[in-house]
Amino acid sequence: MRLLLIRHGQTPGNVLGQLDTAFPGPGLTELGTRQAEILATTLSGSGVDALYASKLLRAQLTAAPLSRAKGVEVQVSEGLHEIGAGDLELRADRESIHRYLETVYAWGLGDLDAKMPGGDDGHEFFGRFDADIAAMADSGAEVAAAVSHGAAIRVWASSRARNVLPSFGAENALDNTGIVTLEGSTATGWTLVEWAGTPVDPGTPG
Repeated sequence: MRLLLIRHGQTPGNVLGQLDTAFPGPGLTELGTRQAEILATTLSGSGVDALYASKLLRAQLTAAPLSRAKGVEVQVSEGLHEIGAGDLELRADRESIHRYLETVYAWGLGDLDAKMPGGDDGHEFFGRFDADIAAMADSGAEVAAAVSHGAAIRVWASSRARNVLPSFGAENALDNTGIVTLEGSTATGWTLVEWAGTPVDPGTPG
C-alpha cells in the first residue's frame, strides 16, 4: 500500500507558536483553508482511494476539499490525533516547546517510557497510531491518505520506516499540508519514499 501522511493546514495556534493539542482544537486560518484547497489539486492524480483524518477539527477541515475532489468519504481515526501536550498545553515559550519536542524525539530514539508532563508516554502514542495505520493497511486500499499532525507524523514515520535513522524526523521539518509518503504494510514493514517533496533513498539502512 502507498501511504500518504499529511500535516493539516495552518491554524491560529500555529501562527502563535502554541502547543495547541487538545480536542477538538482550532479550525484553519484563511491561509490554512487555501492550503487545503491546493492540497486537493496537488493530489488530484494520486490515486487516493481511502481518506482518513484525525479526530481534531483542523485535520478534518484539511481533508474536506480532497474528499470532495476525489469523491472519497473522510473516515475519522481516533489514533491519528496529535501528541497531547499535557501540562504544556497552549504554552508558547521556548522552554515548553523544547520539553515537548525533547519528549517526542526521545520516543523516536526508543525511550518509550519518557512521559509528557501530565500526558502520555511513548507506549501510548505508538500503540494508538500503529493501530490506525494497521487498519488502513488491512482495508484493501491501494493509496491511503491520512491527515494528521506534525510531531506525530515526524516521529512515527521516522521510527517505522526501515530506510532512515530514527532521528530523521527530528532533523527534517514538515510544513502545513506537507506530505510524507511511505510504501509497504504493517506485516512487511514500511519504506519512506518521499518527505515533503524530496525523494528518500529507499536503500539507505535505518
